[in-house]
Amino acid sequence: MATPKPEILAAFEAAKGFMPVREGLALYDAAVEAGALGLPLLEVGTYCGRSTLLLADAARAAGTVAITVDHHRGSEEQQPGWEYHDPTVVDPEVGLMDTLPTFRRTLHKAGLEDHVIAVVGRSPQVARAWGGQVGFVFIDGGHTDEHANGDYEGWAPHLAEGGLLVIHDVFPDPVDEFTGQAPYRVYLRALASGAFTEVSATDSLRVLRRTRAGV
Repeated sequence: MATPKPEILAAFEAAKGFMPVREGLALYDAAVEAGALGLPLLEVGTYCGRSTLLLADAARAAGTVAITVDHHRGSEEQQPGWEYHDPTVVDPEVGLMDTLPTFRRTLHKAGLEDHVIAVVGRSPQVARAWGGQVGFVFIDGGHTDEHANGDYEGWAPHLAEGGLLVIHDVFPDPVDEFTGQAPYRVYLRALASGAFTEVSATDSLRVLRRTRAGV
């Protein structure tokens, strides 16, 4: 199993975000494997760059680039009044979430800015404008069915054969309806398509491989 250097793991643990270390290590291992295809590694849901650090380091090692897509206004559960709201990433002038400055500082501190292309926009819109293939798609954006399916429908068609589809926050238990059931349904949809086979499961992280065309 590929593991990040101690300084990268330390930067990951210090960064603002929600991904546990076990899942981060599984994400990194998958990104390193996918990097062998020589294609970009794509992330949907940047937040403050915690997981982006791992993808950037894997991309650097493979001689490719990590692309991370986010509107940086926060997903549903990060809005005021919700459990994951962080008032320190609210723009005081406009009164809305803005995680982009924190994300840029995260990359800068880790020395990984040159290995990341940050795209600021809505995932489905960016996907429609995207023209090439990617070797890795990490879905970690909004947790509604609309957003999770939009991310899957937008980016899975760009995933090359042999590439890896990684889905975060997959919780089969209905008690996790808000935080995990939409990603779980996307995970089931990907398997039911016949286009993907499961590679691994680490807590709420699922890694699937594209084996044929389809969504």
